[in-house]
Amino acid sequence: MSIRILRLELEEDLCRDLEEAAAHFGLGTIEEALRVAAVEWTARRKAEIADSDPGERYFVNEALDELISKKR
Repeated sequence: MSIRILRLELEEDLCRDLEEAAAHFGLGTIEEALRVAAVEWTARRKAEIADSDPGERYFVNEALDELISKKR
């Protein structure tokens, strides 16, 4: 799996919320909280696409499914 590093600017309030959520769920860092959030958001959007247009079906790969289940 290749990795891509992104630069992301966030409002201070959102950063505090992410830090709080990451600590509460034992994720460690804001970056890990964002990674989990991105995986979950993407999976939901792909499911919406699959439900709305059978010609546009996507599937979350096994690694993403495993990460989602570990973080819950």
